[in-house]
Amino acid sequence: MFKSIEEVGSLLGKQNYISDKRISTVVYLSAALGKPVLIEGPAGVGKTDLAKVVSQSLGRELVRLQCYEGLDEAKALYEWEYAKQLLYTQILKDKISDVIGSAKSLTEAVSHLSKQDDVFFSEQFLLPRPLLKAISADKPTVLLVDEIDKADPEFEAFLLEVLSDFQVSVPELGSIKAKFPPLVFLTSNNTRELSDALKRRCLHLFVDYPEKSRELEIVRLKVPEVSAKLAAEVVDFVSDLRKKDLKKIPSISETLDWARALAVLNVKTLGDEVVKDTLSAILKYEGDVLKAQKEMAAYIERAKAKAAVADKNTPSGDPRKDFLN
Repeated sequence: MFKSIEEVGSLLGKQNYISDKRISTVVYLSAALGKPVLIEGPAGVGKTDLAKVVSQSLGRELVRLQCYEGLDEAKALYEWEYAKQLLYTQILKDKISDVIGSAKSLTEAVSHLSKQDDVFFSEQFLLPRPLLKAISADKPTVLLVDEIDKADPEFEAFLLEVLSDFQVSVPELGSIKAKFPPLVFLTSNNTRELSDALKRRCLHLFVDYPEKSRELEIVRLKVPEVSAKLAAEVVDFVSDLRKKDLKKIPSISETLDWARALAVLNVKTLGDEVVKDTLSAILKYEGDVLKAQKEMAAYIERAKAKAAVADKNTPSGDPRKDFLN
């Protein structure tokens, strides 16, 4: 387990995740106190990645439960493999005949068969879903409950009960309690309000769009093939876009996608003509793309004006280059 807050930041950094003191503190406290972390924030800001890099840092298996509308206990907890039970029944039909062969009535035959329930309702026929898999693991795991806000409130209440005791009851087998309670991360994109009961039992972490300096650091780390100059332009432009009235604001992951696309096209600056054809990498609606094209034209004009002023004030022979050249 983590020895200090500083170690959390260091280990996450080794997994190419740029953390800050606030994130490192919450992760450290979660591990030390055994409390789940509820990570809220816009889509694409690294909430899921945080759970992944924590599991990698600790050398633990990541067990992921992807939530969606209509998710129920069976899909999240366990199911019986009925097809496998039926197959075994067919294979062992001669043995079944031996079991019920002495029965003088249907009632007696059923009674004989019921005594064999333990054979067909045993762990070898149990199909564990993510929650049971994390609870019954023989080694410590990291459990990621992704996009809990997409699940129904009824499932949220069920999940709360499971996470309180890290124990589930299988009627045919009895209670199964975690040997090693998993380190739990829940993520939410705030599509609906989560219950106070869930929030009360979790450490809360809100991850927002990063400041320019931190996003630039992320781009330089994740897309090293992009020049420092172009990376700064990309981050600056995306930051401006997020202030506009867009249907979908570009996320960090989309900033990275755009940077990679520009690198593949060997783009040197946002002033290149080809850039306007790559805006679909960061924007997913045509209306947003049209707004971005106008913003791009304005951005380039501002950059040219800034470069002209800098050029005017730069002594002859100064090796510094202007913004777009």
